[in-house]
Amino acid sequence: MHVKKNDTVVVISGKDKGKKGKVLVAMPQDNKVIVEGVNISTKHKKPRTADAPGGIIHQESPINVSKVMLYCTKCNKATRRAFKVAEDGTKTRVCKHCGDTFDK
Repeated sequence: MHVKKNDTVVVISGKDKGKKGKVLVAMPQDNKVIVEGVNISTKHKKPRTADAPGGIIHQESPINVSKVMLYCTKCNKATRRAFKVAEDGTKTRVCKHCGDTFDK
């Protein structure tokens, strides 16, 4: 998968096209991610105990990882990522446009 938890991404298709947000959960086995403030669904929650609140809850739902792109804060746009291998053998993800690293 090209995104990880805590990456900033932009939605490139669907009803939330153009929205930016942070990846809260990455699910590589399902090829889905949960992005903060994107794909909000309404859930009716029943109170389970006497003091627990019930009601209508708005929460983020998973979206397919192919609908998001990494967002470069230096370029201020959605971008693809490349890999740079350091002399010690470690791989880092870098922006295709400016060369800024995503792994900080």
